[in-house]
Amino acid sequence: MSTLATGWRFARRELRGGIKGLRIVLACLALGVAAIAAVGTLRSATEAGLAADGAKLLGGDLEVRSTYRPLPEEALRWLREQGATVSETIQMRAMAVAGGPAAVGGTAPVGGAPGTGAPDSSASDTSAPGAVAPAPGTPAAAAAPGTADAGTPAGAEAPAPTSGRNRSLVELKAVDGSYPLYGALVLDPPGGLAQQAEADGRWPLALERVVLDRLGLKTGDTVRIGEARFALRGVVAEEPDKVSGAFQFGPRATIPLAAVPATALIQPGSLVTYAYRLRLPAGVAADGFADRFRAQRFFDSGWRLRDATEGAPGVGRFVDSAASFLTLAGLTALLVGGIGVATGVRSWLDRRARTIATLRCLGAPASAIFVCYLLQVLVLAAAGIVAGLVAGTALTWIAATALAGVLPVPPRLGFYPAPLALAALYGLLTALAFSLWPLARAREIPGAALFRDAVQPVRGWPRLWLLLLNAAAGLVLVALVVLTSDQKMFALWFCLGALLTLGLFRAGAWALQSVARRFRGVRQPVLRLGLANLHRPGAPTALMLVSLGIGLTTLAAVALIEGNLRRQIGESIPDQAPSFFFIDIQSDQAGRFEALARGVPGVEDVVQVPSLRARITAIKGVPVEQVHVSEDSEWALRGDRGLTYAATPPEGTRLVAGQWWPADYRGAPLVSLDANLARGWGVNIGDTVTLNVLGRDVSFEVRSLRDIQWRGLGLNFALIASPGLLESAPHTNIATVRAAQASEAGVLRAVTDALPNVTGISVREALDALGGILGQIATALTSTAALTLLAGILVLAGAVAAGQAKRIRDAVILKTVGATRGQIRNAWLVEFGLLGLTAGLIAAAAGTLASWGVVRFVMKLDWAFLPGTLAVTVLGCALLTLAMGWAGTALALRVRPAPLLRNE
Repeated sequence: MSTLATGWRFARRELRGGIKGLRIVLACLALGVAAIAAVGTLRSATEAGLAADGAKLLGGDLEVRSTYRPLPEEALRWLREQGATVSETIQMRAMAVAGGPAAVGGTAPVGGAPGTGAPDSSASDTSAPGAVAPAPGTPAAAAAPGTADAGTPAGAEAPAPTSGRNRSLVELKAVDGSYPLYGALVLDPPGGLAQQAEADGRWPLALERVVLDRLGLKTGDTVRIGEARFALRGVVAEEPDKVSGAFQFGPRATIPLAAVPATALIQPGSLVTYAYRLRLPAGVAADGFADRFRAQRFFDSGWRLRDATEGAPGVGRFVDSAASFLTLAGLTALLVGGIGVATGVRSWLDRRARTIATLRCLGAPASAIFVCYLLQVLVLAAAGIVAGLVAGTALTWIAATALAGVLPVPPRLGFYPAPLALAALYGLLTALAFSLWPLARAREIPGAALFRDAVQPVRGWPRLWLLLLNAAAGLVLVALVVLTSDQKMFALWFCLGALLTLGLFRAGAWALQSVARRFRGVRQPVLRLGLANLHRPGAPTALMLVSLGIGLTTLAAVALIEGNLRRQIGESIPDQAPSFFFIDIQSDQAGRFEALARGVPGVEDVVQVPSLRARITAIKGVPVEQVHVSEDSEWALRGDRGLTYAATPPEGTRLVAGQWWPADYRGAPLVSLDANLARGWGVNIGDTVTLNVLGRDVSFEVRSLRDIQWRGLGLNFALIASPGLLESAPHTNIATVRAAQASEAGVLRAVTDALPNVTGISVREALDALGGILGQIATALTSTAALTLLAGILVLAGAVAAGQAKRIRDAVILKTVGATRGQIRNAWLVEFGLLGLTAGLIAAAAGTLASWGVVRFVMKLDWAFLPGTLAVTVLGCALLTLAMGWAGTALALRVRPAPLLRNE
């Protein structure tokens, strides 16, 4: 206690003299803490928004969702008897065509009217042995509308020929009169969607703005969807439950539920999603109501029941992943700031060398001196942390305002102590981990040695207990990073990579100094002096390399990753990818579709395969909710998966285990599975995977595993079943068409005009949209990496400032002995130029290695070396270092020699 009191008394007195030497410590800690606090607070605010608006995002207190089949009528009756308000929606993909036929005859609804639960199964064929029959309530096969050759309903006028450019893929959403149960569907101009057609037979329609811009539409125009005509009533300005659904391939189109039969889009096997949102009576708990509903056994495992806490699970996962990455990026900035802390503390102690030496010579114990300066560092670290927390809170408000149109959920801004406390703890541990070593070094050096330390540094190790304390602070910091991350292995690799990068740049500094020593005999004075500055006692070579290097490594890695992604999309994929995917092709339309597509000049290839949707319900007999799988395979257990059947292996199939079934196989159900999924699920040959197909749980034995190359965007399925069982089940076909770019509009026009129920998805437009998303991601990543570089620039500026007194002294002496200002300036620019060039080269190498690991092992893509990107990194680093050196040199050369010489 006596030592602590003495140390605090000395610390308080020294702090009265100002903190000029420790400003870099304040700035570095404040920057890193602000980044972490802002990310954590924004994450908490977004999660609070998800929790508070869960019912609005979901569309109700509970949602019952399924593919292919509506909820049975008895289930709807039970729900209403319990006092629940029910809202039904139907979602599917379709083509919206500007204009349309003057008149379209009506067709009988396929599969029963929406919401009735009364399917038309008169044409269902379940006579084949082992065939899958649809579960009760599933729309079964019905007579195909119209003639088999044209796909036009009897009595209807065929659509007029139109250009392929006047149509757009849309995510069609049919809503009933109760929609939405929470929030509001806002249209521009204001209005609603009536549940009946107008006198001219047109139904009301609302579209997203992008469709109007793409097709040149305005309010009141006619739009054809399927076989029905719609009058555009406005733009969808706000859709409360938009983020609760799956990924959207196209913009939203909203129609009345009563208009669905007129579209004739619901065909046997069509990919249709039925969703029923429930508003429960006041005081009724959602989980208890859900348990009672399940107990009635109205539906099986093919249905999904979720409550408002799962209103937007995809958004929640995205927010968690993005926040984890941004937190690690903030930690990188804080790590660089930690180097600035070590630099600032060391420089600050060097300036107080005379004071420390005097105290030691007068008998002050080493422990009191250590406590004195440790307390000063902690006080200033606390000030930097507080400044960072205030700045981080302000950044949260600024970011929330700037991202208001990007964030899927409005964040609920407020005071969130947990992320602020975590950011403060990160800052404190960083300050301790990086300041203990220089403090311990000052403690152990004798007083007399401190007077010589600038020209003859004393090599020594701190006491063992201080080494252990320093190591403990570092280990706790690493443990905190890993334990608080949602992706713990990635966080652990991040920490290991950061340590390796630090070691790499430290080794690079040693190598640069060793090379510089070998050129002591260079005759050019400017070059000799510049090289000598790199290895002189107290040279900041290692510090400058490390401070710049980590930020530049991050920038180089991000640039290479983004460049490789763009190369994959912009160069490799388009050469192999099809032009279109066509979905919802009825079995009796397969031949007609083939003829239509191949009849367009410029079409190079057409491939069709059967297509169903299935939900994986059990693995090796264990329900998926109880199965532990790897993170990279979880996606396949969420929602429905594509399923097909084939007698022979598809072209390009590469089996890695097992064998294919015989072409005439008609036995027990077998399946060929993606090898990566099998690995993540712990599935081997002979194990079973249970799929819910059309409401029936069917167990498939795994017969083979395949290595699938998804990058080509062909018709790849994670699950391919054996023929026989699924052949007679209601299903559609999916097709790819590869055509010359000039023929794409003709293909889309020919198919969708003749077969209105068929939907075409342009791969080129999807890739363009993906490229835009990648551009936004790249901007975000580069901005985040720039934060690390900013921290490095702060540290570099601190290092230049720390050595400024010595440079001024050197400049005065050199000018006194006859050196010109130009010689002195050029010598220092040689030093800074070599530092920047070395840092850039090492950062390019480390960034290349990091990008290779991420692209190859995380993204599972091919990696390519991009020399242009690295050249920019190296050049930028050299120029940045030269700029900092030029600024420091200019200030040093302005000092007049006389006052300094008189003081000496």
